[in-house]
Amino acid sequence: MKDAFRTLAAPTSAKLVRQRSRFIALVEPIEDAEAARARLGEIRRRYHDASHCCSAFRLVGDAAPSRISDDDGEPAGSAGIPILLQLDGAGLENVLAVVVRYFGGVKLGVGGLARAYADAVAEALANASIVERIVTIRFAVRFPLEASAGVMSAIHHHEAKILDIRYDTEGQAIVALVPSRVEAFRRSLTEGTGARARLEERS
Repeated sequence: MKDAFRTLAAPTSAKLVRQRSRFIALVEPIEDAEAARARLGEIRRRYHDASHCCSAFRLVGDAAPSRISDDDGEPAGSAGIPILLQLDGAGLENVLAVVVRYFGGVKLGVGGLARAYADAVAEALANASIVERIVTIRFAVRFPLEASAGVMSAIHHHEAKILDIRYDTEGQAIVALVPSRVEAFRRSLTEGTGARARLEERS
């Protein structure tokens, strides 16, 4: 998984008309696939009288972004993929794009539809504020009190952020690291504490 990704700072939208068909693009940041599907359901209920509610979303993945698209009854490849390609081109992740279409009585053809759906998203993105998000993974580090120095050395050397630290019969530190540093941090803990520290991933 990458250490950072580009996404939207806030939802953005745009409207356009092609041959009397109205296209409403809604693009917004999301956290995961479950949130994307829930939000898509809300939009479909809000625009229940629309002809189509086509969508795509991209999510941060371990090796590559997860990419999902839906034509929602439009000809195959004429809506979901053009929407998704706009997100690809902008390099955005953890983003949902939905384009609501109200049919105006004139058929646009596959090419015309693809351009309309892509243009609606492109117009929304032109008004968007883009931010970079840092990816972190949370861990609990449990260790005997006499191993504190080794634990603290590993934390500082690998720039782990301490979220909480407590000392009782044993020590426990809650830390956050970027993905690229996790394995090296794990090795440092093992070496610096004689394998007495335990590292447990937290949700």
